[in-house]
Amino acid sequence: MKYLVACLGNIGSEYENTRHNVGFLVADELVKKAEGTFTLQRLAHTATIRVKNKTLVVIKPTTYMNLSGKAVRHYLTDEKIPLENLIVVTDDLALPFGTLRMKGSGSDGGHNGLKNIQEILQTAAYARLRFGVGNNFAKGRQVDYVLGQWDDEEKKTLTERVEKAADFVRAFCLEGLNNAMNKYNNK
Repeated sequence: MKYLVACLGNIGSEYENTRHNVGFLVADELVKKAEGTFTLQRLAHTATIRVKNKTLVVIKPTTYMNLSGKAVRHYLTDEKIPLENLIVVTDDLALPFGTLRMKGSGSDGGHNGLKNIQEILQTAAYARLRFGVGNNFAKGRQVDYVLGQWDDEEKKTLTERVEKAADFVRAFCLEGLNNAMNKYNNK
């Protein structure tokens, strides 16, 4: 069985280690643990890894966050992956730092990457793992915050939270949506 793990972020050194790129950190952790490597393909850096008896196509779109749907649609189609085997990993301002929440569908919550995926796929019925980045910013400074670097306090537990998010993704693929949510949501 094959899964598409679409981890959202922005390409370019100016976006490395920003809150908005936490999806890329989760992708890197998944692929590193499986001893895989990314290669630049059409619309994304991709890695195909095995987790037990499952094949995971992990992508880091090169389309920038706001056009992530193009890459997601391409790899769903090209790899012949059913929509129920898609999981999107992204940052979330509405959740406290490090909080992980998976849902099987839902609104875009004002997230432009999810909004674009929803528009292109014409559905909101796909799994998403939201990684809380908190909302410690002044009014009107949201963009600066998500495109800002992790602060020292966040860095203390970031690695552990990214590892937990990667475990959550593996659980989704191995155990199914409901079991993964019961095991990891808000933990």
